[in-house]
Amino acid sequence: MTHKTESSADRTTVARDWVKILSAYREPNTVRSSFELALTVGAFVFLWALAWYVMSISALLTFVISLFNAAFLLRLFVIQHDCGHSAFLKNRTLSDWLGRVIGIVTLTPYDVWRSSHALHHSSSGNLGRRGMGDVHTLTVAEYQARTPLKRLLYRLYRHPLVMFGLGPGYLFFLQNRLPLGLTGHAKYWVSSMGTNAVIVFALSVMFYFGGAMPILLIFLPSTLLAASAGVWLFYVQHQFEDTHWEAEEDWDLHDAALHGSSHYVLPSVLQWISGNIGIHHVHHLYSRIPFYRLPEVLQDHERLASSSRLTIKQSLQSARLHLWDENRKKLVSFGQAHAQAI
Repeated sequence: MTHKTESSADRTTVARDWVKILSAYREPNTVRSSFELALTVGAFVFLWALAWYVMSISALLTFVISLFNAAFLLRLFVIQHDCGHSAFLKNRTLSDWLGRVIGIVTLTPYDVWRSSHALHHSSSGNLGRRGMGDVHTLTVAEYQARTPLKRLLYRLYRHPLVMFGLGPGYLFFLQNRLPLGLTGHAKYWVSSMGTNAVIVFALSVMFYFGGAMPILLIFLPSTLLAASAGVWLFYVQHQFEDTHWEAEEDWDLHDAALHGSSHYVLPSVLQWISGNIGIHHVHHLYSRIPFYRLPEVLQDHERLASSSRLTIKQSLQSARLHLWDENRKKLVSFGQAHAQAI
C-alpha cells in the first residue's frame, strides 16, 4: 500500500488556511480573563503570605510552600505572555500595563521581552534569522566547521545541567536586567531600568521586615523553580526531532508555526498550571488566542489535536538532540552527527 504525503506547497496552503479558521477564537472574554487573573494572583499572594507566616515555625515548610508557589508564578508569566500578544484583555493599554506589573514579579522587563518575543514569532524555524528570543541551535555543518573550543562551548551551552539548571537563573536574574539586543532604543532601557528599580525596592522592603530569610526561603526557590520550568516548556516547544527549520529563501511563517511548534501533551493539572502553553502549534499559528481558549480549538478541530503531538517521554528524549540535520530534516544528537561524519 502506498501512502500519499503532503507536498511542501500543500502543507503551506493548509497552514495558511488555519489562520482564517482560528481567527474565530481570538476575542478574549473579560469575565474569564478577570477570573483567571484573580485566581492566579490570589493563590500566589496567599501562598507567599502563608510561607512567610510559617517561617518562624519551620524553614523546611516555608521552603516547600514556596516550591508549590512556583506553579502560580509560572502561570503569571503565561498571563504576561498573553498580554504581550494582546490576547488577554481587549484594551491594549490596560493589557500592556498589566504585563509590566506582572513583569516585576517574573523579573522580566515587559517591553523588552515583548519585542524579543515578537521576533521569535516572526522568525521561528528560519535558519537565516536565529539568535533573538530562541534556543541557539546550530546545523550539523555549522557545528562540524567550528574549532574544537567552540564545539566544546556549544556542547556546554546545550548540556541539560546548563540549559535547565544554571541557565534559567542566569536568564532571569542577570540577562533580563539589561535590554540585550535592543540597547539602541531608549524605551527598552526605561523598561529594564524601571523594572529593576521596582524589584530592588521590593527586595529591600522584604529585607527590612524579614531579613534575608524571606528572600532565601521564599523568593529564590519559587523564582528559580518557575524559571526552570518555563525554560523547559519553551525548549520543548521547538526542540524536538521532527521540528521544522528551513533556509530563509524556503521558509514560510505559517508552515513553520504549524510544523515547527509542538503540541505538548500534559496531564490536566500540568496543562492548567502551564496555561495550556503546550498547545504551542495553535499559539504560533494565531498568537492572539487567549490561553484559556486553546483547548477549545483542539476540541473543535481534530486535525490540530492530533498534529505535532509530543509526549512527556518524547520530550525527555528530545533533550539529547542538539543539532539540525539539513539533509535529513531532523534534530539529531552529537553522536548521530559524529556517526554521519565518519
